[in-house]
Amino acid sequence: MASTKRGRQTVRDMVLSLAAIGGVVALIYVFIPHSEKDPVRPVDYRVELLTARRAAPFPLLAPEGLSKDWRATSVEYTGDDRRARGAVWHLGFINPHDEYAAVEQTNGPALPFIEDKSRRATKEGTTEVAGHKWDRYAGPKYNALVRRGKDVTTVVTGTAPHAQLAQLAAALKG
Repeated sequence: MASTKRGRQTVRDMVLSLAAIGGVVALIYVFIPHSEKDPVRPVDYRVELLTARRAAPFPLLAPEGLSKDWRATSVEYTGDDRRARGAVWHLGFINPHDEYAAVEQTNGPALPFIEDKSRRATKEGTTEVAGHKWDRYAGPKYNALVRRGKDVTTVVTGTAPHAQLAQLAAALKG
């Protein structure tokens, strides 16, 4: 008879141990942050844009009027004094279809800048966006729209299709 009680105590002890472990796991689950539904962490670029516009030797462009589904994810300005190849403005976004698109500008040499920012995409023609002629580039990684001015080169580039890049380009204001 003693062996029967001992068998029940072992099973009971095992069930209690599992319940205790389950309780600890539940507490950890409740108090440890979980991944969010949207892992993209938007940035507010307005202050950096205003600061960079005061220092930049050319008009920096940023979009106005895009839907809130366009989420800014990165912003950076590097002035002439820190780069031998000209000032550089970068503003990156995730579009409503979760694809990357960015505005890149420089007053430095255009061809190496276009090649770098478009990830070596090749020119395939031109397109008109908001009354301006843009060169259209396509590549295996990135697409791009490029507009060269007298003092500045603007590249709207990313994994997004050309239609989405054109939407970003159309919203750019200086």
